[in-house]
Amino acid sequence: MSSATEQQHLAGPLSASVANLCQRLQPQVSARTAAGFREVLRRLSAPLQVAVAGRIKSGKSTLVNALIGRRIAPTDVGECTRLVTRFQYGTVDRVELVFFDGTKQVLPFEVGGMIPADLDVDFDKVSHLEAYLTNAVLRDLTVIDTPGLGSLDLASVKRTEQLLGAAKHRKDGEDGEEDGDDELDETSRNAVAGAEAVLYVVTQGVRADDQQALAAFTAATASREAGPVNAIAVLNKADTITPESVTGSDGDVWKAATLLAEKQAATLKPRVADVIPVIGLIAESAESGGFTSADADALRSLSQLDDAIWETMLISADIFTTWECDVPTGTRVRLLEKLDLFGIRHAVDALRADPDLTAGALRRSLLDASGLAGVRSRLDAVFRARADGIKAAAALASVTALAHASGDPGERQRVHDAIEVLLAKPEAHQLRLLEALTLVTSGAVDMPEDLAVEVLRVGSNADIGEQLGMKGRPHNELSAYALERAGWWRSFASFGATPAQSRVAHVVHRAYFLIWQQLKAQSGS
Repeated sequence: MSSATEQQHLAGPLSASVANLCQRLQPQVSARTAAGFREVLRRLSAPLQVAVAGRIKSGKSTLVNALIGRRIAPTDVGECTRLVTRFQYGTVDRVELVFFDGTKQVLPFEVGGMIPADLDVDFDKVSHLEAYLTNAVLRDLTVIDTPGLGSLDLASVKRTEQLLGAAKHRKDGEDGEEDGDDELDETSRNAVAGAEAVLYVVTQGVRADDQQALAAFTAATASREAGPVNAIAVLNKADTITPESVTGSDGDVWKAATLLAEKQAATLKPRVADVIPVIGLIAESAESGGFTSADADALRSLSQLDDAIWETMLISADIFTTWECDVPTGTRVRLLEKLDLFGIRHAVDALRADPDLTAGALRRSLLDASGLAGVRSRLDAVFRARADGIKAAAALASVTALAHASGDPGERQRVHDAIEVLLAKPEAHQLRLLEALTLVTSGAVDMPEDLAVEVLRVGSNADIGEQLGMKGRPHNELSAYALERAGWWRSFASFGATPAQSRVAHVVHRAYFLIWQQLKAQSGS
């Protein structure tokens, strides 16, 4: 049962409404469905769960370490990189192996504080890893590191699907063992399992099947597909892009990465809200304590080399590490492992521009160059700012799936009616809007392109100016435009729209009308 203490941890009023719905329905449904509702309640009171997904060797674990601010996820290929690892907040740092039979085993950290890459256990019996960290970032965000797509063994695929809810549900009426009140059967577990949002990592080569991979890595519970509400992508290893290969880059690596990210966004939309360039390796080193004062001293020495020699050393990693100079080879190898040539060049340029730069200021300069701030900004705008809506929509999808899996028409109808009553309330309109957005972006409802773009804009932004496509415009212009569009969508819903389009149009009309009301209240008129 959801207690008053749990209610305090709910993401917002929408999550609270869905939690109340679950509590009211529990006495009216079967024991199996009630057990599913209890799991939904537990998930509603937990932080937003974001899965980091992508192809093998795309740098997912490096990015996870950067986001958490601690080098803990193994980045070299080993047994642990074939497992799903959940990083969540805890009062004591610990890592647990979770076995398929439900038993757990505490795992010791390696000397450097990382999770061991290899396990001294029967790997085939392991379900996943749970890492609990005293880390402020994880207070409102659980980060799920997943095995790389593309070159996975079947066992890793199965583990990932089970934990992220991508496995197909069993058909209604299919026989299965009856579970006790406190346990979920496989169908119910699949209906509730899964991350609520996804951060999809790509490198410069977006493959044709990345769209399919995003669909397979269902970002939300009950097999809700990834979309602009709950998915963003990052273009990792941006420093490896050859500027000459990107038209309009003017020979600048970061400009090339930004242009390529925009191109990839067009390829992956509407499955993702945006594609953000980042250099995960530099971000990890600068943010997780990997960059030390000794590294800064070594870079300071390199900054004093003759220009011609320095440029020669930067031609390749081999030349950089083998060229004779005062900085020991081992030190240069370590710098390469932490920053690669792009980061080393950036740091030396910064030191040449300001020889008095401290180690701390140099670390901050590297962090700025990594693009991590841009990723965090989008995480805040797309995920954190809308965590309440994302979690509530995912929970409602789970509730629907649980009722559907029950096989009891009466129970299914009771749940359906309760959800309709909830969605009819003005405060729950955001859930209607998220549903409409998902219908349009998934292609379930066919809309003219210009109207689909408008639905996407209104439904996938939290800021009113961005919702209206008029960011920075005067208050009276925003208000007039919101009212005008509300009237247009109401007319479209009544004249010329198909029945499916009409349902979406009514939702968008209501969204604009509520925006107009909000603007009117703010102006006091």
